[in-house]
Amino acid sequence: MNVFTWIILAVLVGLYLLDTVAALLNLKSTGKKMPDEFNDVYDAETFRKLQEYTATNTRFGLINSAFDLLVLVMFWLAGGFEHLDHAVRSLHWSIIPTGLLFMAALVVGHRLLSIPFDIYHTFRIEQRFGFNKMTPGIYIADQIKGIILTVLLGGPILAAILALFAHSGPYAWLYVWVVVTAFILVMAYAAPAIIMPLFNKFTPLEEGSLRRAILEYCGANNFPLAGLYVMDGSKRSTKANAFFTGFGSTKKIVLFDTLINNHTVDELVAVLAHEIGHFKHRHVIQHLVVAILNIGLFLFLASLFMGSPALHAAFGVHTVSVYCGLSLFMVIYAPLSQITSILAGFQSRAHEFDADRFAAETTRQPDTMINALKKLSKDNLSNPVPHPLTVILHHSHPPVLQRIEAIRAVAMP
Repeated sequence: MNVFTWIILAVLVGLYLLDTVAALLNLKSTGKKMPDEFNDVYDAETFRKLQEYTATNTRFGLINSAFDLLVLVMFWLAGGFEHLDHAVRSLHWSIIPTGLLFMAALVVGHRLLSIPFDIYHTFRIEQRFGFNKMTPGIYIADQIKGIILTVLLGGPILAAILALFAHSGPYAWLYVWVVVTAFILVMAYAAPAIIMPLFNKFTPLEEGSLRRAILEYCGANNFPLAGLYVMDGSKRSTKANAFFTGFGSTKKIVLFDTLINNHTVDELVAVLAHEIGHFKHRHVIQHLVVAILNIGLFLFLASLFMGSPALHAAFGVHTVSVYCGLSLFMVIYAPLSQITSILAGFQSRAHEFDADRFAAETTRQPDTMINALKKLSKDNLSNPVPHPLTVILHHSHPPVLQRIEAIRAVAMP
């Protein structure tokens, strides 16, 4: 173990302790009295259920994170990276298949260890609080589809990344960035039309009062409706949501069937107006640009560190290689990714405020949007008053109470 080893360990443990502090503060925040704003949707029993759900998920998350950190450290200090590298090198394959096997072994090992936690959360915690509708058959099918997609899509792109880093010289990171960016853009178009339907059924919204109200709203706000769909989210969970995805002819506004079942027509129009607000403000493109820039930063920094003997030595690896260096750099990138995640969270929360404002102004029914947000909060048992540190570290959406206050401010003359 060298100094670099101790620094990396200290940072990883420090990040876990920071998350632990945030989680404990969030539990304390949840234990307070429900704000008066929510008295019309939360009774005492529902509030108690929200507190219990938050506490259960918080404890589970801390245990899961501690387990992940413990496994990483044990594998690391036991020489796991070196043993795995020796094993794949003993096959005497060329650099690309050797690297693919090394990284695949790490991914599969991590996934196998995470499956019990995933199953427990889905079939125990979510089931206990009335959310889970997934059957074991659907769960297994999802895992199989995920594996197939990872092999078919992830395998070739990872092989290209390793080949470019191994053979393209000092500007390899730039070439990799171009390839990865092209892949992301292709997937942004292809995912809504090809990949998402593999997991859920998307049905055009049927004729009726809801479709008429939506078409009237879209016409009044100059929004060409390329596709309006209902997703069978209820086959996995009772939780409700809506989202905007895709570009060009593949773009979709998607409403969960659970959302439609629990809201009025006006509330659904308000929710859809929020999603259209993201489109009007070009939030999807902005998020995509930020994601691509983050990838560029990661690849540039990776190119500086992945060939370092000191990095390999810190993890007990004796032979420097592209695939091992890239894998190890992913471990030490955690602190910087936390910073970029915080910055992205600020941007995302600002975008949510913008979309709320757009919905309130264009529907001219701010109270309807507020009612929809309250119902979503109650139906999903989401904490309306999370602790600020938790929001900063982990939330892509502002707390519901802040969103409501912002909408009321817009509505005031």
